[in-house]
Amino acid sequence: MELFPAMPLDEWRATKETLHRFAQVVGKVRLAAGVRRNHWWNAPFHLTGRGLTTRPMGQVDGNPIFTIDFDFVGHQLRVATVDGREVSFPLYGKSVAAFYAETMRTLEELGVRVEIEIPHPFDLPDARRPFAEDVEHAAYDPVMATRYWQVLSQVNLVLEEFAAGFSGKVSPVHHFWHTFDIACTRFSAREIDQPPETDPVTREAYSREVISSGFWFGDDDFPEPAFYSYTAPEPEGLAEEPLRPDAARWVEQRGSHLAVLRYADARATPYPRVAVLDFYESAYLAGARRAGWDAARLACPGGVTDPVLSG
Repeated sequence: MELFPAMPLDEWRATKETLHRFAQVVGKVRLAAGVRRNHWWNAPFHLTGRGLTTRPMGQVDGNPIFTIDFDFVGHQLRVATVDGREVSFPLYGKSVAAFYAETMRTLEELGVRVEIEIPHPFDLPDARRPFAEDVEHAAYDPVMATRYWQVLSQVNLVLEEFAAGFSGKVSPVHHFWHTFDIACTRFSAREIDQPPETDPVTREAYSREVISSGFWFGDDDFPEPAFYSYTAPEPEGLAEEPLRPDAARWVEQRGSHLAVLRYADARATPYPRVAVLDFYESAYLAGARRAGWDAARLACPGGVTDPVLSG
């Protein structure tokens, strides 16, 4: 299939808003039933050959080991336990309230007891409305839901390729259900002293200096899909650094600067994968230079750190 097929936000906005809330329901189950990891690495979803997975969870909390998967080929939510039991139900034709109720019923049927601490959306316009009361979001276009997963799968492998070139601490490539983007993050050892008023999610996510690279599908603030990169905390002069390819630019957002390559611009290049990798590398080097990272020492071309093999 085509690399980076068209994904105009307006063509699937209603489906995206529904899926985002479906993902938050399942993500909050993951938070409640999984083991916490540094920088919230326990929370995001990973890609599968048919959709997204929470990865196995349970056991430590007394629950059976279980996994929740979004299947965007068959358009089902599948909940499976390690003893071979599985219950699934369709993703289409459901409001968020109906999806939430059926997810919780399915878990109960499989003997999983999970209490979601805050059962309403995170950082969305309707954040004060419980999932159980949301009958507004109920759109589901199967074609666009499949394309969402296909684009994620393609970007996932580009990010895996980019991540291979860094020998320091680096996150997995993962899909964040709260912000609905996919990213991987490189870390330095520098500890960041966050202000006391900083919320706990941000404090944990940015407890170290980072350069993060990712992709999002667009929102009201930036209404189109795009590849992005940022350095946090932002070093002085970052936005003066050059970016590649020529279509990439620095965008001011919430008092800092984001390196952005529009999805449409990447698609228009002769070699979109190469253009995106070039963008990520240029944005990383911009942040590394300004933050004082030793980029040469941290490099491992092709994922090789063995001096015999790499020499």
